[in-house]
Amino acid sequence: MPRRTAPRLLPLLLALAAGSAHADGVGLGTLETREPTTGTQVPVAILYPSAEAKPDAIAEVGPYSVQAQRDAAPKAGTFPLIVLSHGHLGSMYGHHDLAAALARHGYIVVMPQHTGDSYDDSRGAGTDRALLGRAWQASAAIDAALADKRIGAHIDAKRIGAAGFSAGGYTTLLLLGAKPDFDLFPKYCERHPGLPELCDRPLPATMRTIADPPPTVDPRVRAGFAMAPFSILFDADSFRAMKHPVFLYIAQKDQVLAPADNGLRIRPLLPHLAGFAEVPGAGHYVFLPPCSAGFAKQVPAICTDAPGVDRAAAHRDINAAAVKFFDAQFKGK
Repeated sequence: MPRRTAPRLLPLLLALAAGSAHADGVGLGTLETREPTTGTQVPVAILYPSAEAKPDAIAEVGPYSVQAQRDAAPKAGTFPLIVLSHGHLGSMYGHHDLAAALARHGYIVVMPQHTGDSYDDSRGAGTDRALLGRAWQASAAIDAALADKRIGAHIDAKRIGAAGFSAGGYTTLLLLGAKPDFDLFPKYCERHPGLPELCDRPLPATMRTIADPPPTVDPRVRAGFAMAPFSILFDADSFRAMKHPVFLYIAQKDQVLAPADNGLRIRPLLPHLAGFAEVPGAGHYVFLPPCSAGFAKQVPAICTDAPGVDRAAAHRDINAAAVKFFDAQFKGK
């Protein structure tokens, strides 16, 4: 470093070091709420900014090491709220690193575990109880967070967004006003018989089980970050009612939701596409956080990436893109 610049840079470096040493941490809490249309109970995890939490705190939850401190006091002030929806047969902690990144940057994040379409309950998979119910459950999670005595007062109800992966990306689009057409599912499988994880098992005898279902759009949700969204139920008319911005992120070599039939197909149809990115060479599950060694042994299919794909590096990019997108929508940055 040239001597003439050192005196000017030293105070800045010291200030940055002091700031990082006193950076706020992330608190972790849980709720349980009821989705009224089907009457199902929905467990919800919440991550939020906390001046009390230690910045390096780790909460071990099943196979996940969540960068948060249980039950730490929320930081003073009000913050935007993001509802984060997991994929088909996933878990509310399935995107804990994205939730923690958002919380560290001043967001409250609610993560419903979708009853009927989670790792421990798949009874609604392939029917409207999941294909519509996911959005109702996400809205119920927003309601529960706003009503919570501890967290509710810290939420700015005028700044609410949604994010999600796979079926959760689909859920994000539903909350913003997208309208699915269930008849497109069997037609897709007729063209792609035996396609793994989509068409390799019989579809339910009837996908519609709820008479006069309410809308899935939630007018409070004003921006969406959709990762590899399940999109085969959407056509050119599906997005006409959408009024708010969407960031679309896909995996270039997605083997489950082929980009040509999903993300790339809907990209030109989204009326307010605010951004697009892809993970080069990556498969579908790159959007799940890097797995621990033990978890990778249990479920190698969702933990193993193609040669040359660095999942940890990909997540730094994905998480940064989500923060930047929501900051632009809700903080004017």
